[in-house]
Amino acid sequence: MIKIYAYGEVPACEIFARDNISSNVEGVVTEIIQNVVKNGDAALLEYAKKFDRAELSSLEVTPEEIDEAFASVEPRFLEILREAAANIRAFHEKQVRQSFVINEQDGVVTGQKITPIERVGLYVPGGTAAYPSTVLMDSIPAKIAGCSTIVAVTPPNSEGKVNPVILAAAKIAGVDRIYKVGGAQAVAALAYGTETIPAVDKIVGPGNAYVAEAKKQVFGKVSIDMIAGPSEILVVADRTANPKFVAADLLSQAEHDRMASAVLVTDTKEMAEAVSAELERQIPLLSRSEIARVSIDNNGKIIVAENNLSLAIEIANEIAPEHLELCVDQPFDYLQKIRHAGSIFMGKYCPEALGDYFAGPNHTLPTGGTAKFSSPLSVDDFVKKSQFTYYTKDALRAVADKVAFFAQKEGLDAHAKSATVRFEE
Repeated sequence: MIKIYAYGEVPACEIFARDNISSNVEGVVTEIIQNVVKNGDAALLEYAKKFDRAELSSLEVTPEEIDEAFASVEPRFLEILREAAANIRAFHEKQVRQSFVINEQDGVVTGQKITPIERVGLYVPGGTAAYPSTVLMDSIPAKIAGCSTIVAVTPPNSEGKVNPVILAAAKIAGVDRIYKVGGAQAVAALAYGTETIPAVDKIVGPGNAYVAEAKKQVFGKVSIDMIAGPSEILVVADRTANPKFVAADLLSQAEHDRMASAVLVTDTKEMAEAVSAELERQIPLLSRSEIARVSIDNNGKIIVAENNLSLAIEIANEIAPEHLELCVDQPFDYLQKIRHAGSIFMGKYCPEALGDYFAGPNHTLPTGGTAKFSSPLSVDDFVKKSQFTYYTKDALRAVADKVAFFAQKEGLDAHAKSATVRFEE
């Protein structure tokens, strides 16, 4: 059963606290990466047999497999995928940055040039569930940014097949190539390349503890989006909220995995008790009830900020959740008061699942309190910014002594000389 606390009984820093990940993850991942670097495709085929129980003749998904998968997906779901993709595209197109030039002084031009990252690797989880939504969310912004090559990796089933809905989403999103490989070995292949899989410049997408550790270890060789932890949701609900809705929304994240966290902050004890009762009623009805049960019992919390909705908002800011629902009257009255959250869902008819699949804003979000300093995945994650500067001879002459004086204050005589040497006889 979910635990109920009065405000102050549990520190905010412990709201999303979870059991420590097994200490051997780091060593296992290091060994996997080294094996992939040394043995390439042979290592990937070995791991597919070991972890996925799949005997693969090749790693790349063929066009025929994609077409076969696309044909097997029910037409209604294809329509929904296309509509979701259109919403995601429309939202992210607003994020496109433009290069700029400043030419306000005679003989001086400065500016910023936006260049897309060339090769992007997308990790798509398999495991206990298939996530075509991840394909759309992570590849469409890359396409909008102008990335020339987008490759996806995802684990196969024991028959060596990739889930058809993942392949359908990849085709709709415009992914260029898809490979049957998962886990830390997939991240290693994307970072270093193998005979079949090309090395990329950036790796994005969620995964389990081994995938997260692998992304951490290859960072520097390649860029990554973030080190994402288990999923989390925080619902702020006032006395007018429907406890049935609130419980369902908490469970929408609890069913992800046993380490997911679902937290309610409310201004009445009555709401806390009603939501707790609803959780007990709804959990047995879920197909993933065992997972949700462990998540709620181990990581679920309800915090009561008695008769103080403003305090509830401040608690949410201190926790900085991945997903924040404002199940309150007049939610826009509180929007500007939210300082730290990955994605904010406004009102009583805006479940977090809208953001997972359909509304358009990205669902790859900062977790574990990192929303205090980081942002959702966006088009910005798939571009680089280069600066440029141009000075004419007369423009440099006008400031050379100032540059030299500044450089000398730092004890860098060569810096100073490089500005003045051009005007020595």
